Amino acid sequence: MASPKIEFLARRIPKLGSILLARGNISKIDLNNALKMQSNRDALLGEIIVSHQMAKQADIENAVDIQFDGITLDISTAPADPDLLDGLDPIKCLEIEIIPWRRINNQVVIAAANPHDPQVLQFAENRWPGQAKIVRAKPAAIRAGIEVGFRQELTKNAHNLCPEKYSCREIGQKLNGVLGLLVVLSIAALVFLFPSKIFLGLLLWALLANFATTVLRATALGLFLFGRDRIIVKSNTTPLLSDFRKRPKITVLVPLFHENRVLDALLSALEKLTYPKELLDIKILLEEKDEITAAALATRILPRWIEVITVPADTLQTKPRAMNYALPFCKGEIIGIYDAEDRPDPDQIDKVVSHLMAAPNSVGSVQCYLDFYNTKRNWMSRCFTIEYAVWFRVIMRGLQRMGAPLPLGGTSVFVRRNVLQQVGAWDAHNVTEDADLGMRMARFGYRCEIVDSTTWEEANSRPVAWVKQRSRWLKGFAMTWATHMRNPLLLLKELGPIGFFGFQVIFLGTLTSFLSAPLFWVIWTGFLGVEWAFFDQFSDGFWVFAFGLLILGEAVMILIAMTAVLLKKRPALLPIIFTLFLYWPLGTFAAYKAIFELFFAPFYWDKTDHGLD
Repeated sequence: MASPKIEFLARRIPKLGSILLARGNISKIDLNNALKMQSNRDALLGEIIVSHQMAKQADIENAVDIQFDGITLDISTAPADPDLLDGLDPIKCLEIEIIPWRRINNQVVIAAANPHDPQVLQFAENRWPGQAKIVRAKPAAIRAGIEVGFRQELTKNAHNLCPEKYSCREIGQKLNGVLGLLVVLSIAALVFLFPSKIFLGLLLWALLANFATTVLRATALGLFLFGRDRIIVKSNTTPLLSDFRKRPKITVLVPLFHENRVLDALLSALEKLTYPKELLDIKILLEEKDEITAAALATRILPRWIEVITVPADTLQTKPRAMNYALPFCKGEIIGIYDAEDRPDPDQIDKVVSHLMAAPNSVGSVQCYLDFYNTKRNWMSRCFTIEYAVWFRVIMRGLQRMGAPLPLGGTSVFVRRNVLQQVGAWDAHNVTEDADLGMRMARFGYRCEIVDSTTWEEANSRPVAWVKQRSRWLKGFAMTWATHMRNPLLLLKELGPIGFFGFQVIFLGTLTSFLSAPLFWVIWTGFLGVEWAFFDQFSDGFWVFAFGLLILGEAVMILIAMTAVLLKKRPALLPIIFTLFLYWPLGTFAAYKAIFELFFAPFYWDKTDHGLD
């Protein structure tokens, strides 16, 4: 039985709209419009009123004070008593927006955003029966108090949120420089003792990987050209179930680190989003030691739907760890990600929400297209644009129609929150957390679909920076492959034959292609007339077959690139396609750098600088 005090607090409270109307803070017409909006939006009335400038924020706060007897406790003056926090779950405290603050006169003062929430009342009665005094405090102050009071627990949670059996942290911890040195020496010894056999063995493996990649690309192209996506048919007479659901709140995480150069462009792009601002929950994530971006943000006045979260310093500093830390603070039913330099189409979130609301629950996420606003910067930026067009416009569409799992992009991907929590969120140790998450979701039975909306980014147009970025991606691919292949039979069962094949080609095949490129360079020199001693170990027919495979692979890639470029209506990029053979060797340098870092810095995040163009 609840205590008399808690029963008293559970009484009926006056409505916010009635208070605002009585105080002359809002017109009856505006209030009716706001209530109509609330009927199809998962937002508080006060958020709608302020977002549509029907009343001032101060008026809303005063009206809320009246709702709760004019008492709002300022808990920012002192931290919560650590003894009261001992043994509590910070995630639950964030969920119901409460924090036990002080013990005064044998009563435990609990600060709550909504003192009349049944969950708050139940928590108080279960934890301190007959001793709890629940008072209102501002939600932002409660979240700040939880951050301070549970700093250690929240930091640890972000570090290990992904279950160990799906995380690469155990593999990475076993890798070290000594092991790497032993591997290199062993390979060198084998090459010295059996040069021809080792070379030919590697060549056969490379040819097999090249053939598998060609098959996947050709199949993806065929399905892109002639296949069909799942189509949601809507008629005027048969409404969809999603038509009767409220539009959900959506959280977008924007991890930043030393991004002062692009901050204004980022804020401008976020402001242009057309999704109702009362349903937007933007979280800008700052690393604790990033004084540069923090100082830049301090000079900007942020709208109420943008919140800055400072991620405590740890032994690990990665984008996925920052997002794991922020996840408990998110309010949205859908979680999205933008990078610092992103400029999404203004209606992108509207399209994402409509797609996910109409899709079955098995569609756990959606991915938007990525493109570049600095394509014309130089030759490298043009090649980068073609590469992204091939991947996002053609290959991923084909993979979706094939039923293969999609390695998600690091930005403009949106995931249902319940799915994200079910699969263990992001692997804080994986430097390609996006691709890893796509595979993990597929293992849990979820699929990703493509939404026809574009986010514009800054193409990496400098060779050194390109190699650094690509080496991080390839290192993450290697870690992702090793992580999920710890139990190959289970992976085959969970992904199915097509998904398993796609996984091998995308992750192991991509790494193999770049690492084995020098072997193909040698073959091409033979094609041009250079005589190598090992050529005699195979018949002329074999070498004709090998050259044929290489030419077929190049032809398929060129055809896909031409399709992607013409689809984007950029015919000026067509001549650049035939220079890509000069672009790909950079990937080989990146691949060998990635292998080096696997043993010496497996969790190191080689950050890409933005704002250079």
